[in-house]
Amino acid sequence: MHPIETRIPNELGGDRRFELLVNAVKDYAIYLLDREGYIASWNAGAERFKGYKADEIIGQHFSKFYTEEDRADGLPQRALATAAEFGTFEAEGWRVRKDGTRFWTSVVIDPVIDDEGILIGFAKVTRDLTERWQAQQETERAKEALAQAQKMEAMGRLTGGVAHDFNNLLTVIRASADLLKLPNLSEEKRQRYIDAVADAADRAASLTSQLLAFARRQPLKPEVFDVRSRIEGMRQIIETSVGSPVLVSLEALTSAAVNADVNQFETALLNLVVNARDAMPAGGQITITTRILEGVPAVRRHAAAKGSFVAVEVEDSGSGIGEDVLQHIFEPFFTTKGLNKGTGLGLSQVHGFAKQSGGEVDVRSEIGTGTKFTLYLPLAQAEQVESASRQAASREQITTRRILLVEDNEVVGRFARGLLEELGQVVTWVENGKAAMDVLETSAAKFDLIFSDVIMPGMNGLELAREIAGRWPQLAIVLTSGYSHVLAEESGHGFELLRKPYSMEALMTILGRGT
Repeated sequence: MHPIETRIPNELGGDRRFELLVNAVKDYAIYLLDREGYIASWNAGAERFKGYKADEIIGQHFSKFYTEEDRADGLPQRALATAAEFGTFEAEGWRVRKDGTRFWTSVVIDPVIDDEGILIGFAKVTRDLTERWQAQQETERAKEALAQAQKMEAMGRLTGGVAHDFNNLLTVIRASADLLKLPNLSEEKRQRYIDAVADAADRAASLTSQLLAFARRQPLKPEVFDVRSRIEGMRQIIETSVGSPVLVSLEALTSAAVNADVNQFETALLNLVVNARDAMPAGGQITITTRILEGVPAVRRHAAAKGSFVAVEVEDSGSGIGEDVLQHIFEPFFTTKGLNKGTGLGLSQVHGFAKQSGGEVDVRSEIGTGTKFTLYLPLAQAEQVESASRQAASREQITTRRILLVEDNEVVGRFARGLLEELGQVVTWVENGKAAMDVLETSAAKFDLIFSDVIMPGMNGLELAREIAGRWPQLAIVLTSGYSHVLAEESGHGFELLRKPYSMEALMTILGRGT
């Protein structure tokens, strides 16, 4: 028994009525500690849910109730130090009963000061919250089960929509490939079928990109561009998309630089335009305007955002959208159009692109009057604009480089090597990160550029790139992927990224940058 175990009660005066009150409390453990943390008193509540009788525990150190992990971490000592320094200590955590079982508690420790202001011990109150904790865990499990059910339902919707569109595209590719095998095919027809395959592949890539942008898993590739110039450059394709019954008006286009993915921006704008066209089957007018503003207002229960933004507005004179439909228009595959009239991915792509670019999208509509969509994108910083100008001015012609190609898929590897060699590059192909490191260990000086897939067994492309950058910083690195959670979650990786499926033109652009 600790030699000062009875000192605190004597110094406190031993009020019998107070002692009876404390012992009458059954739902709280209320007891006193001396300055070192040894137990000096014990009430009935402490005995009830900690399991010790007073003569078993008085004189023992209160750390006896803590888990081994918390004792090793010094939590009991820190609790007393905090109470002494700040006047109280409050926390929740696991404690251990006499029989070794754990229970969840709420703990309050207050310092006991005598009349002369000297610390003589601590008062400790503990409450057993195990039942509440268990109830919270049950609630969390129920929420997780509901979220999983909702996710599976959404996956069902996504799978059906994607399978339908991809089957259509694969039909075009398969039929065109068969037709290209026919003997005595005219050059005109051959070119037509080749164009059909390329067009179908581009559409498939666009569909995948829309899905990933909605899920915010697609690592966008931002670059600085002027919104007005980009919209004006799209005038012809916009007018072609809406047809002659619809008048397209580009008004008050303010010059504003943003740092965003150009392809996704163009896709988003076209999706808004096509959506507006479909709201005017008998014709009408679409007006596109841009303006610079400070801050984004609160939209769809989202908080307002501060900063400088460019607002791209697409307004139509169509039939308008009802309030019941407005709540769902940004959901994937939600559509009010007839069968084969649309996938329902257009507005979800706009939403995903806006959010992933640090912006927002809003909609205002009145039945019989029309609808206005507003896409908000952050203005580019001055240093981003300057950097883009320097890069554009320093682009050089493609030169022959010695490239280490890292690709685990045999079909893609053969294709990539052939494509690079057609562009005059000298290529060595290995199938995984370990093989790449083995080659570089002995021959790093023989290469100028690493061209690596991201998703590979063992060491992934991002891990490989970081290892190479750390050991051979003179080597340029290009990563390529169609989808990678690694890149999406670590968008600040700093490496050049080329998306699959990539074309020769895209590859030439990468090689021409002097990466």
